[in-house]
Amino acid sequence: MFKTIKLVFNITIIVLALIGFNAIGGQKYIEMAKDGIASYMYQRNAESAKKFGDFSKINEEFEIENTVSLAGYKAVIAEHKASGQKMIILDTGKKAILNQEDIKAPELADKLKASAEKIKYHGIRVQEIAITGRGTMSAYGHDIPYAKFDAKISKAPISEIAGTVASVKTSDGAERLILSLSERKKYSQLITSEFFKGVNEG
Repeated sequence: MFKTIKLVFNITIIVLALIGFNAIGGQKYIEMAKDGIASYMYQRNAESAKKFGDFSKINEEFEIENTVSLAGYKAVIAEHKASGQKMIILDTGKKAILNQEDIKAPELADKLKASAEKIKYHGIRVQEIAITGRGTMSAYGHDIPYAKFDAKISKAPISEIAGTVASVKTSDGAERLILSLSERKKYSQLITSEFFKGVNEG
């Protein structure tokens, strides 16, 4: 469990770097890309995302940004275009990194805190983390539990983030870890819930 919690925060840090890239103006460089290249990338990402589910019902406020490999797992990253908030779905196959019982467990905060102290990624370190709320939301046609958290990060473009972590098992037995992240001042659980309720099994 310790190693799997650490993996969650390594993924969080990688996505934080993407958020930071946009925060310091990186999006301007993306916008400068030629229309043909941008169109090709969008189509490629949309095709790759189909492996994670049906995204045809997500609101047009969201965009599938990329499909990547993270720590040996495949993931799809989406963005809320207006706010820059990131949504991540990590396909962990038949073995859960965190299951729904972990998300609901009262000791989740302690496990996250203990593991966060040991994470260093290119000098970036999670200094503090706190569970700030719990609830349920819809994803893949299921009502699933989630935990909200705040974290402080050192040596990163953004020092304070907020997010949500959840887990869902699809009808074919595949486990998916769900994350949503943004700057603490900008994070919205409404955005998270709006995106994931539009994600269905493929």
